[in-house]
Amino acid sequence: MNKEDKLGTEAPYICVKALEKGVNVIGVTRGEITKIHHTEKLDENEVLLAQFTEHTSAIKIRGKAEIYTPYGVIHSGE
Repeated sequence: MNKEDKLGTEAPYICVKALEKGVNVIGVTRGEITKIHHTEKLDENEVLLAQFTEHTSAIKIRGKAEIYTPYGVIHSGE
């Protein structure tokens, strides 16, 4: 399996459900210098599916949300 296959459909997804208006979901780059490369603002009850990729090593969430991961559900902003 090559690197592209590994980070394609096999890469882990998360699902973020906003529990309040204005939840920020921020994608952070991979590499020597990490930077914010993408942001989304969710309103209450909006859902975002996000995937870790060759360029995304971290996803930061600000506000009250439920985050569904392969490891279980996490609640932010409490």
